[in-house]
Amino acid sequence: MMSASSTMKAVVRTPLGITSLALVGLLVLTAVFAPLIWGAQAEAMNPAATYRPPSAEHLLGTDALGRDVLARVLVSTQLTLGLAMAAVAIGVITGTVLGTAPSVLPRWAGRVLSTFVNIAVAFPGLLLALFFAVIFGVGTTGAVLAIGFAMAPGYARLTQTLSASIAGRDFIAAARVAGVSRLRVLLRHILPNIGEPLIINATIGAGGALLAFAGLSFLGIGVQVPAYDWGRLLGEGLNRIYLNPAAALGPALAVIIAGLAFNLLGETAASALGGRSARGRGRLSALLAPRSTGRAQVDDDELVLRVDDLRVSFSSAQGWITPVRGVSFTVSRGEAIGVVGESGSGKSLTALAAAQLIEHPGHVTAASLDFCGTSLLTAPERVTRGLLGTSLAMVFQDPMTSFNPTRRIGSQLAEAATEHQGMDRRQAMARAVDRLQAVRVPAAERRARQFPHEFSGGMRQRAMIAMGLMNHPRLIIADEPTTALDVTVQRQVLQLLDGVRRDTDAAILLISHDIAVVAQTCDRVLVMYAGRIVEDLPAAQLHTGAQHPYTRALLDVIPELDTDRSVPLKMIPGRPPAPGAFPVGCAFADRCPLASEVCRERDPELVAASDDHRVACWHPVQGEAPVEAAVAAITSTVPVAATEGAAR
Repeated sequence: MMSASSTMKAVVRTPLGITSLALVGLLVLTAVFAPLIWGAQAEAMNPAATYRPPSAEHLLGTDALGRDVLARVLVSTQLTLGLAMAAVAIGVITGTVLGTAPSVLPRWAGRVLSTFVNIAVAFPGLLLALFFAVIFGVGTTGAVLAIGFAMAPGYARLTQTLSASIAGRDFIAAARVAGVSRLRVLLRHILPNIGEPLIINATIGAGGALLAFAGLSFLGIGVQVPAYDWGRLLGEGLNRIYLNPAAALGPALAVIIAGLAFNLLGETAASALGGRSARGRGRLSALLAPRSTGRAQVDDDELVLRVDDLRVSFSSAQGWITPVRGVSFTVSRGEAIGVVGESGSGKSLTALAAAQLIEHPGHVTAASLDFCGTSLLTAPERVTRGLLGTSLAMVFQDPMTSFNPTRRIGSQLAEAATEHQGMDRRQAMARAVDRLQAVRVPAAERRARQFPHEFSGGMRQRAMIAMGLMNHPRLIIADEPTTALDVTVQRQVLQLLDGVRRDTDAAILLISHDIAVVAQTCDRVLVMYAGRIVEDLPAAQLHTGAQHPYTRALLDVIPELDTDRSVPLKMIPGRPPAPGAFPVGCAFADRCPLASEVCRERDPELVAASDDHRVACWHPVQGEAPVEAAVAAITSTVPVAATEGAAR
């Protein structure tokens, strides 16, 4: 998380941030010095000059008592901002207490409080403010309390969400195991980690508080005479808007400018907090240097990705569910690896974990998860973000949902270059057109100005690959890149990926249900079942050397051109086990014709069958013999007594 000083520096480095800071600074200066400079003029009454129109002496005219409207607008800045800040403070403090109380109170009390907050959030803020204004009464104090308590439920919900995202971290669990009290955990570990987002949202909320105060005072239930704020001045000006519009325009513009200033400042700070500062992008190359992590780099320069004992878990009502359990493999430079298996086997989760795209409440652990020599599990987030952004490309299953439908293709591609290469808009757009040409998109310059819905499915997939090539990827993860495409376009996309691999020497991790496609396009095949790799072998040996019954079954169900049409298509009987119901032994045992008692008692390890072949099976099939023959061979080796016992 960025420090407060770092966030402020990032805000100052953007034009929008400078503008918002300048507006807020101007408001503060006006609030401090306006009563000293124009205070007397704002209170000076002149019965002979009532309701005067704008003039050189009175730029916004005068009111019913002959007082200068502009001076009153400037002087009332102090009261307006002060009341808004007081309401925001009440809302933030009350909301923080309500949001964090469930982590300190007993579980039943926390649930009751959370339910109350959820109900309050469902009501519009202005409606709550009016409700509390009736309770606390008309006047300045009542308006402050009304707006503050109306803002509290929103901050309570935000605090609950942020606290929940921190509560599952390992350092929180370690503190609790060490016997630290709940209150101390809250004050020492949770609040310091969520304080900055709360402050930024409070800045945005200040703009809303200003508008709310203007509304209450305009309705006559806020600030009362002789005091006045922008809302009350606006109400007075509207009474004679047809005779002197400037009297209403002045306080209205003040409300708009102040609300806009606080909202822009908060939004800019939020962008800086998320790491999207434009100037910070140019320094990512220095952050990606090996010395920045302080960790020993992988000796093998050819190795792009190392995954060792990868596990992905999700929390559920029944406990932790681990759909990916103990996956280990490596990817070298220029290598194409295919990952195949049925739906739910853990293929996509493995790829998402390697790309650091598993969101909370998902939990990723591994003995090692190294990309380009950097540990993705221990390196700082700013380093991994820059490394993955420049050296890893993702080609998703459905590019229509991966592109923003409201932005043009070219601008979305250019964003990658401006984010990680420090290019300006013109350079990044030229790079985007060049990458579209590289993936054979016709009329690339015209196409770059089109929206995603104007592209066909195949063209969108090409554009998705072009987005990955905007930087210089060392690994391309293609998750079902040919889904929903016709066979001609499928072949074009696969040939394009292969061409990219040859031209850039990038490694490819191709995820697919189609084992035939993987066999034709990849160097090595990883067969996954029930969250594990059950076989790892060269693609050239897939049809002749596959030893796991599941791999053989996947090959057998592929129809050939000479398949007898009078015979029903082959299928794998049964269904894969659910992620939360993996059996004790081999997960494929219930569907495997070779399964024996040992298969149901112990899960086989992934062991080497040869130098470049690994298999996890108690009864691997040797040679090109069909599975049926292997069943007969295994049965013939079972002792007679055991066979008779089974018969009895």
